[in-house]
Amino acid sequence: MTQDESNTIEALFSETRTFAPPAGFAGPDTADASIYNQAKDAEMFWADAAQHVNWTTQWDQVLDWSEAPVAKWFRNATLNVTESCLDRHLESQPDKIAYHWEGENGDRRDISYLELYQETCKLANALSDLGVGPDDAVAIYMGMVPELPVAMLASARLGARHTVVFAGFSADSLSERINDLGATVLLTCDGAWRGGQVVPLKDMADAALENSPGVHSCIVLKRTGHEVSMTPGRDQWYDDVVRNQPTTRPATIVDSEHPLFVLYTSGTTAKPKGIVHTTGGYLVGTSATHRMVFDIRDDDVYWCTADIGWVTGHSYVVYGPLANGTTSVIFEGVPNFPAPDRFWEIIERYKVSIFYTAPTAIRTFVKWGDEHPNGHDLSSLRLLGTVGEPINPEAWMWYREVIGGNRCPIVDTWWQTETGQIMVSPLPGVTATKPGSATVPLPGVSVSVVDESGHQVTEGGGYLVIDQPWPAMLRGIWGDPERFKDTYWSRFSEPEKGKWVYFAGDGAKLDEDGYLWLLGRVDDVMNISGHRISTLEVESALVDHPAVAEAAVVGRADDRTGQAIAAFVTLKSGDWGDNIVAELREHVAVKIGKIAKPASIVLTPELPKTRSGKIMRRLLKDLSEERKLGDVTTLSNSTVMADIAALSAAQNSQD
Repeated sequence: MTQDESNTIEALFSETRTFAPPAGFAGPDTADASIYNQAKDAEMFWADAAQHVNWTTQWDQVLDWSEAPVAKWFRNATLNVTESCLDRHLESQPDKIAYHWEGENGDRRDISYLELYQETCKLANALSDLGVGPDDAVAIYMGMVPELPVAMLASARLGARHTVVFAGFSADSLSERINDLGATVLLTCDGAWRGGQVVPLKDMADAALENSPGVHSCIVLKRTGHEVSMTPGRDQWYDDVVRNQPTTRPATIVDSEHPLFVLYTSGTTAKPKGIVHTTGGYLVGTSATHRMVFDIRDDDVYWCTADIGWVTGHSYVVYGPLANGTTSVIFEGVPNFPAPDRFWEIIERYKVSIFYTAPTAIRTFVKWGDEHPNGHDLSSLRLLGTVGEPINPEAWMWYREVIGGNRCPIVDTWWQTETGQIMVSPLPGVTATKPGSATVPLPGVSVSVVDESGHQVTEGGGYLVIDQPWPAMLRGIWGDPERFKDTYWSRFSEPEKGKWVYFAGDGAKLDEDGYLWLLGRVDDVMNISGHRISTLEVESALVDHPAVAEAAVVGRADDRTGQAIAAFVTLKSGDWGDNIVAELREHVAVKIGKIAKPASIVLTPELPKTRSGKIMRRLLKDLSEERKLGDVTTLSNSTVMADIAALSAAQNSQD
C-alpha cells in the first residue's frame, strides 16, 4: 500500500435504501430542482436571498474576497438584524406567536411578535442605561427561558456583540469567555431547571465574576426562586431593571460586517476559539437556509430542540426563524422528565409540524422504546430534521418509521459553528434521500471531498472542504487572526495562487451518485493495520444490529496493528443471549469486513455524554488506553465513566 493510499479514509459501509420525496409534499413555495440552476451564479443567488432581509442602505458589492480568507458580504450595506426579526412583523402579524415556551415544570407562555418586540426594547433600554453601546459586549449565561433570545436581540438592537455561554459550562469557562470578549455586562438566572434539579447558575456566575473584573453589572432573572447572593452595586434583578422601561427603542444601524456575536468552541486542549459572526451575511445565510431546508410555511409550528447556547440555537431557534416570521417552540427541560414521552407530548400539544433534533437524542429514544412516541398523536408532523453529528442509518430509519410514520421527509443537515448556516442537506421536495447521508451541498454552497494532497475525490473517502465563500461564514477568531488562518485555511489553501480552501476538520465519502456521507472528525479516524477506518462506519454497523440502541467506537493503541477498535455498546431492552458480544463482532465483519471487527466490546447501559447530548469519545479512548481521564465536568452524568470502567474490567476478566 502506498503512502497516499494509507492516508485515504476508506469508505467501507454501504447503504442501498433510497426514498424519493413523497408525492404531494410540495406546496406553492416549496423549492424545486430549478433552484440549483439558479444558484450557479452564487453571488446573484445570495443577492436574491438578501431581498428577504430589511436593509437601511443597500450594498455596493455582494462579495469582497480581496482580503481572503476574511470575506466581506454585502459591502457597505447597513442594517440592524432586529428590524428583520421583529419590527417588520409588527405591520403584518403582530399577534402571531413567535414562541411557544414550555418550562420543565409545566410552566407555559405564548409570546407574540409584538410582545417579543416590546420585551426586547425594554431590555435594550435597560442595557443602554448601563452604558452598553455598539462597541461593547454582553455575556449571557441563562437556561432555556424566553429572556435568553430577548437578551440576544436586545444586545443586537444596540449594535453590541453578544456571547451566549451554555448553561452547562463551569465558572472557569464562563470567566474565560467573558474576559476574552471584553464583556462589561452579564445576564444570568438565579438557576435553571434540569431533570427536576436546580442548576445554580448565579452561584457559578458569582465564581466567574471573581475573575472577571471588566464586568460592572450583572442582571439576574428569577427563575427557580431559590436564595442567591446579590452583590450591591453590581447585581440587579431583571424585573427591576426592565419593569418601567419604554416598550420602544430605535434600532442602532450598523455595517453589514459589524460583529453580531462571538460563540466559543469548547476547546478541550487549548484556549477556546471565539468564532466571529457578523451581521448582514449571517442573517442572509441563516434565514435563506431556514426557508429552503425546512420548507417554511405561514402555518408551521417549528421545533428545533437545540440549546440556544450552541450555534444551532443561534441560527435555527433565534435569528433564522424570527427573520422568517416563524412560530417556534422552546423547551426548558430534558426529554425524559418527568417521563420519557415529554417530547412527544409537546409535539402533540402544540401540533408541531417540523421537528429538528440530534442523532444522539434519536438513538436515546430508540433505547427507551417505541411505546412512548406511539402513545401520542404525531400526525401534525410533516418534516423531520437532524443536526449535530452524522446519523446512523438504522437510527434514521427508526426516525422515519416511528416518528414520521413513513410520510415525513428527513433533512439530515451538515454544518458547524464556523459555517453559521447549513451547508449540506436534502431539499425536502426535491432530493431523494438515503439513510445516513446528508446528500448534496445546498444551492449557493460549494463543498467537495479531497484526498491528502488536496486533489478532488470523485468517489470514495477523503476530507470535506469548502472552496468558495458563503454568506454566514466565520469572519475570524476573536483577537487571533493568525490562529484563524492556521486552524481553518492552512491545510489545503495555496495563497500564492489566490486559492483559499476552508478545511472543516471532518472526513467524508462520496458515493456513486455523488451523495456525501459524513464520517465524523478526522481525529476519529482509526489506523488499523494501515487501513484508515472511520469510527462512524463501525458505529453504524453496530447500530445496524437489532439488539443495539447506540454505540461509540474509539481506536486504542495496539502493538500489532497500530490501533485496535474498542467499542462501547448500549443494548435495547430484552434478552439478547450470552453470545451477543461475539454476535456483534461477526455482524461488523459481515457489514464492513474483518478488518473492522472490534477487538473489544463493552456492554454498558449508558454512554458518556455532555449536557448537550454529544458522546465524549475522548474519555472512552482514555479508558481504553488506561490513561488518566480528561476533563469530565461537562458530562451529564458524573459517575458514568466510573461505571463503564467497572463494567470493562468485569467483562475483560471473563474473556
